[in-house]
Amino acid sequence: YNERIGEVINTMVKRFESGDIIVEIGRVEAVLPRKEQSRAESYSPGDRIRAVIKGVSRSTKGPQIILSRTDPALLIKLFEQEVPEIYDGTVMVRGAVREAGDRAKVAVYSRERDVDPVGACVGMKGMRVQSIIRELRGEKIDIIEFSDDPVLFATHALSPAKISRVTVLDAVGHHMEVIVDDSQLSLAIGKNGQNVRLAARLTGWKIDIISATEYEKEKVERDKEIKAANEDRKSTRL
Repeated sequence: YNERIGEVINTMVKRFESGDIIVEIGRVEAVLPRKEQSRAESYSPGDRIRAVIKGVSRSTKGPQIILSRTDPALLIKLFEQEVPEIYDGTVMVRGAVREAGDRAKVAVYSRERDVDPVGACVGMKGMRVQSIIRELRGEKIDIIEFSDDPVLFATHALSPAKISRVTVLDAVGHHMEVIVDDSQLSLAIGKNGQNVRLAARLTGWKIDIISATEYEKEKVERDKEIKAANEDRKSTRL
């Protein structure tokens, strides 16, 4: 099973041990640890589970297959199974992040100009993505278009919020400031900071969200400080 890490397999719940779920893969047993279980899911013996093989560990009982329902690899594999354009390589998944059972963001890119990567993943009337959402027990999925331009990518990643302006504060340290209208602030940040947190993980950038009103206040203060500093320099020369 070491050679099958990252593969999605079908299993059946056999029993429970201290919060872990022991499942059967044919004649072999595997474990779905508590930390690899989505909080939105609950199972009973005999239930079928699709999970990704995360690794093989050694225990006192011998090698143990570790499965996961929270790993982003599961989400990527589900998209490969549901979206023919991803399976044949026309559309590529360039990144995926999850807070399992709650929300996920997937960045996709098309290698052909006439293929819409987001539309391909959503499917006719949302059928493709809805199939994945059902498999993940209602986990919300934001499908966004990948871009090599970090500003454009961050703008997409913060969807569904509308972004007014992005300023790169430190290109080397990957730090940017995003300005949004006051009405978009809570949407950009998300519940308990979830939206901006997932966007930061997906893009690999530290993202500071600031409202337009707060930005204007800070700008006024900065302008006052600059003016005062200039006046001090003039009086010193005199």
